Order: sequence, then C-alpha cells, then structure tokens
Amino acid sequence: MPATAELGCPDLARLFEVIDHCVLVHDAGTKDILWANPAARTALGFTLDELKPLKAPDMSSNAAQYARHIGVAWLQRAADQGRSRIEWCYRSKSGTDILSEALAVRVELSAGPVVMVQFRDIAEEKATRRDLTRTEARLQAFLRNLDEGIVVLDDDGRILFAGESAGSLLDRDPDDMLGTDFTTFLAADSTAVLRGVLHDTPRGGRPTDARYRLAASDSVGPDRWFAARCQYIDIENDLRGLLLLFHDITDTVHTEEEHRRDAQYLNQLARHNAMGDMAMAIAHEVSQPIAAAHNFVAGTLGRVDDSHEAPDPLRWGLDHATRQLERATTILSSLRAYVLRLEDAKRSVDLNDVVADCRYFVDVRAKAHRVAVRWEHTTDDLPVSCEKVLIGQVVMNLAFNALEEMARWPENPGPVTITTRRHEDRAEVEVRDTGGGLPTAPGDRIFDGAFTSKGNGHGIGLALSHRIISRHDGHIEAFPNSPRGAVFRFRLPLLPGL
Repeated sequence: MPATAELGCPDLARLFEVIDHCVLVHDAGTKDILWANPAARTALGFTLDELKPLKAPDMSSNAAQYARHIGVAWLQRAADQGRSRIEWCYRSKSGTDILSEALAVRVELSAGPVVMVQFRDIAEEKATRRDLTRTEARLQAFLRNLDEGIVVLDDDGRILFAGESAGSLLDRDPDDMLGTDFTTFLAADSTAVLRGVLHDTPRGGRPTDARYRLAASDSVGPDRWFAARCQYIDIENDLRGLLLLFHDITDTVHTEEEHRRDAQYLNQLARHNAMGDMAMAIAHEVSQPIAAAHNFVAGTLGRVDDSHEAPDPLRWGLDHATRQLERATTILSSLRAYVLRLEDAKRSVDLNDVVADCRYFVDVRAKAHRVAVRWEHTTDDLPVSCEKVLIGQVVMNLAFNALEEMARWPENPGPVTITTRRHEDRAEVEVRDTGGGLPTAPGDRIFDGAFTSKGNGHGIGLALSHRIISRHDGHIEAFPNSPRGAVFRFRLPLLPGL
C-alpha cells in the first residue's frame, strides 16, 4: 500500500488488534462500553459481549477511591475537556486487581462522540517506585549519619556534589558548597597534595589515598586532619568526576604526634642519663688532679712564705692560682650536687629547692651573656612530687631561653626575673623577660613543635619541657609580658596536707 494511501476502518481495526496497550471505547453520553481491543479483553478476562453490559462497579476495585461516581466523573471530564488522566484499579473477571494508569480521550466519530480509554498495568512499576523511594530514604538517612564526607569534584577541583555529612565535617551548607573550589577548605601544603591527586588519579583505575590538613579557622585550636580516598566515577552520564571520600583523623594524627614526642622524650632521657654518668665520671676524675694541684700550690706558698726573698708578684700569682683551684672545686661540687642518676620514681621535694639548685648554673650563663637575673623566691613551702632532675632541666631551659633572648637586645638591659609562688593548690615557677616577645604561634601552640638540640646547651626544647610538665600532671603556658617580652610559667600540683 502506498505511503500516501488513507487507512480504512478495517486497517485501523487491525492496528488496534496488535497494540499492547489496553483500549476501551465508551459512549460519551451514557458511558457504556462500546468496544475493547484484544489486550483489554485479555487483561480483564472478559469477551467483548461480556464487557458491553458491565458498569464501573462490575470491573473496578471495591476501594472507596474507585467508586462508580468517581469513574463517571473522570469520563465526563474527558468528554467535556477533551482528555483526562487518572490512576484506576480495574478488577478482572477472576477477581484480580489491576492497578492502572488510565487516559481518557474524547474522539469524534461519524456516528457520534466517544471516549477512548487507554490503560496499562502499573502495579510492578508502582512497587519499583516504592522500593526506590524507600531505598532513597534509607540512603539519605545513612548519608546524614555517615561519619565519612562525600564530594564529587571536576578536574579543576570544583565541587559538583556534596553530601550532608561533608557539610557537617566542613561546617558548611552542602548546597552552598556546590561550584566551590575544594582546595579553599585546605591548608596551603594540603592544597598542593590534592592538586597532585586530582592530576594523577587514573580514569577507571585504582583509588588514590592521601591526608589533608584543613585551613586554619579564625578560632585558635588544634589543626584538623582528614584522610581521603579519591576515585573517578561515571554514573550513567549523570554524575562524572572524582569521588572524594574523607573522614576526620585529627585524633589519630595528634596521637601519632604524641608518640613521636614520646620517642624523642625517651631518647632525650637516655641522652640525659648518659650525660649525667659522664659528668659524674669527669667530676670524679678531675677532682683528683685539682686536689693535687691545690696541694702543690699550697706547698709552694709555704716555702715562699718561709723565704723572705720571694718577690711579691710570685706570691700574688700563687694566691690567685689557689683561688682559681678553689673555684674549680666549687664548680665540681655544684656539678655533683646537681647531676644525679635518673630514677623512675618521683620524690617529694620543695620546688623552691629545685629552683635553688639551678641558680648557680643560671647565674654562670647570665654572667656570660651580661644579663642580670632577679630571683624572687616565696617564703611558702612548695611541696611537690616530681623527678627533681627533669623539673630542674625545665627551669634551666626556660631561664636559658630568656637569657639568650635578652642577649639579643643589648640596648634593653632589663633583667630576667625568676619567681616561685603558691597559686591555690599549685606550686608555680615563672620566668619573665623583656625581650622581643613570643613567636607568631599563639598560646600553647608554641609547645607543639618537635624540639631541636642546641649546639651550646642541653637541647631539651620547649616541646620536651611541655612533655615533662604534662607527665607530672602540671601545666605550662606562655603569654606576652607587659610592656614587652614574654612570660613562661609552669605549675605543678602541691602535695595534699603539706
């Protein structure tokens, strides 16, 4: 048949015979069934002759929403307005309900207007939709309560999708994050890491893992860290990009830092112990030749005194040699008094005594730097339980740092002040200078860095001082002095009842 030939009624009937959609034809006025195609007759289980006399209650569900007046009103809307759509539940001859999407359309025929109804079974589709809706609700609930943040980035790092958990971890509204460069949330060093990951993550390859540090916020606090896995995804051309799954590992990173400090702390204790043994050995060995030299000088002086012919310069030289030997003996005695073998057990001591033991060494360093030291000891007892050598090292470390700082400011000859006092239930030591002030790191964060040894000192460092004081259940802090300089202060718990 040529493509331009018109279709006759037999041809149209044959077309209706083979379509899968169910078709019913109703009289536009009476709403009686005039005709049904084979698909409709098969679905409903009625012959055409059986269908024609049926009314809505005979072929619809008994549920209230499928009452006869509702069906008639629906067909009437189609007759009046041209078409009307409804969800309708037909019932087959066998009693099976057929949930359908039905479209009624007014059609003008030569014999008069009719309403043609097309319907299809949507029960399975509805069930699928319910399953999808339920699954989506569950996924949304899971994502809202997930500890892992989810974002999808384009090749330039801009956010294409952000889950609610990502917003919670980054303290942002997920919708406001869309289109934002994800690197703006990261510290500068981590920005470079993410750029490298975005560039190196292969399409369809293995995921890439990395750690990222968040950019510092306005509030002072510990750095926040995330561990993230990056993998390329392509979801049915709907969402294509780099999927970044990340979770907070701040506590883990800080624990690792604590472990590193502990290792440094133990290394320093071993080093300190070895230095103590060496110093004691040196003091023992040197004391003998000093004592012998002292005896030789004393004997020579005795012979000089017996000889009235000895010149005065010789007497003067021998007298001063004796004084220097006595000074060397004093230094060795002080060294023996201070350098003790490190013991694990803490002892009950007066913190004033610990500071007093450090005084000789601090004064020697102060004289070398030409800096004055003011000692302000409280008359109160300050009984604490501590490892005396370690706390003494902290006192000297803070004092030496202050002296070295003041040596950098010869035009400002202010003293370093070392104070002991009682503060509520704590014993307190404070070292105050009038130098250049604190470094840029605020508050307690100046104690965060790993310590570095000094070539001209014992190299305990502020980080190790922090560890020692923390180990003794104490607290160390730093803050600006007024009008200039810095104050370092630590407090240890006083022994109860003393």
